[in-house]
Amino acid sequence: MEAVLKKFVEGAQTILGDNLTGVYLHGSAVMGCFNPKVSDLDLIIVVQYQVTPQAKRAIMDMVVSCNEMAPRKGIEMSIVTREVCAPFVYPTPFELHFSVMHLNWYLAAPEDYIAKMNGTDRDLAAHFTVLRQRGRCLCGEPIESVFARVPEEAYMDSILGDIADAKEDIPEDTMYLTLNLARVLAYQRDKEVLSKSEGGRWALCNLPKEYHSLIRDALQEYESGAEVTYDVKCAEKYAEYMLARIAEGCPSLAR
Repeated sequence: MEAVLKKFVEGAQTILGDNLTGVYLHGSAVMGCFNPKVSDLDLIIVVQYQVTPQAKRAIMDMVVSCNEMAPRKGIEMSIVTREVCAPFVYPTPFELHFSVMHLNWYLAAPEDYIAKMNGTDRDLAAHFTVLRQRGRCLCGEPIESVFARVPEEAYMDSILGDIADAKEDIPEDTMYLTLNLARVLAYQRDKEVLSKSEGGRWALCNLPKEYHSLIRDALQEYESGAEVTYDVKCAEKYAEYMLARIAEGCPSLAR
């Protein structure tokens, strides 16, 4: 992981030069639950001003090269301008984004990718929140001087987006949604920003015992990468239960 991060930072510094404010690491790699079998590397690049198409192309080529060295789930990266970080803007505009799911698009049509891969991303509210609490500055200005506090309502809206379709999606994405539903409820009740592992452990202490087997299976898959056979009916019932509990504290979700 450190070799990938070193190459990424050196590439960003070379390409962006004086435009670079900093490179920041968030996600499982800073939350004590990184597993190369199931985790990706989550990175934010902050720039002073908008990035040219030529620089975006160079950044993308660098990211693709780093992605070849990365864990199985690869790199997830966003570039944002400093002006959207403080004061925080929501939904947050981004200059460029990459994740493994977009790799084939970039390889097949790089000019099209560069032209279209921009806009706003609600997920950045969650990423910035984790950065402020537990992130790591890989180069550049300190986190606290770059990222303003994310308002609670923006963070909550961001994490709700990840679980909005949980009832329909949990049979196919059981591990992720089991743990993510738990950390959404944990934040709603206790205002704790948790990793997936921490969310699962919170759930074992706070949720009915009928769901403990499912939660333990999800933790086993997430922490060890082991293949797990889930009780799909239990998972669907769990999703329905969790969405109902979350909706109790979130009227907009209940509607």
